[in-house]
Amino acid sequence: MYRQKQQRSIPLTVAAVAALVPLAAACGTEKADGGSGSVGAGKPVTGVQWSIDSVTVDGATHKAPDSARVLIHESGEAVGSTGCNTFSARADVDGERVRLSDAVFTEKGCTDTPPAFEKSLGRALDADLTAETRGERLTLTTADGDTVELSKPKDASLHGTEWTATSADGKSRTQLTFDKDAKTVAGRLPCNHVNAKATVGDGHITLGAPATTRMMCEGSLMDAEKRLLGFFEGRVDYRIDHETLTLTREDGEILRAYAEQ
Repeated sequence: MYRQKQQRSIPLTVAAVAALVPLAAACGTEKADGGSGSVGAGKPVTGVQWSIDSVTVDGATHKAPDSARVLIHESGEAVGSTGCNTFSARADVDGERVRLSDAVFTEKGCTDTPPAFEKSLGRALDADLTAETRGERLTLTTADGDTVELSKPKDASLHGTEWTATSADGKSRTQLTFDKDAKTVAGRLPCNHVNAKATVGDGHITLGAPATTRMMCEGSLMDAEKRLLGFFEGRVDYRIDHETLTLTREDGEILRAYAEQ
């Protein structure tokens, strides 16, 4: 079990991160923006949800939890998870120079994230950083030689993944799973179960007429279901960014769903 404290704005310092230990596992997923911050031969730093692999401070390397992430938006905000708490910070990216400041953390207690990793990550990030990308990897280095190693996670598979979309008010959930062999999609809409043919092409999916159960639910759920059914019986473009699936109809209507953990 863990305890949840009220969020507060704190500087990203060793003392601030130490005050958050121990923490609890929580990782969000988020659609990456098309960022322009880059280093090297046009390699992007912004717009990528990076996995934090390890942090090295004073020659000691600390492996990160599997769910540690950071995403730097082109708009100047960084969001992520230490593998325990989620956090956000101001992000200034200028070529190969990166600076995070004005961090806000959630505060939870957990036993799965090593305190040494939390403290070392806070120390490394509370500095002017030099970014270097090599293929799918990113290294952030301080002037003292401390480093944070990151890598781009593999995208979730369209097929076999349970994709979940939740309405903005949290009242309705949709869960869909694509079957590669059967060429179908099936799952649960806000009210009814659904299945349909699903033919996947290069960057698009052609969905057949949906077959649904015939339950009646309260009005807001039926309205949400009607909107979702508009994605069937036609072609939609699709994109997967790590654990986010984006479906776009020809009229520009968008549905985002996230890989169920």
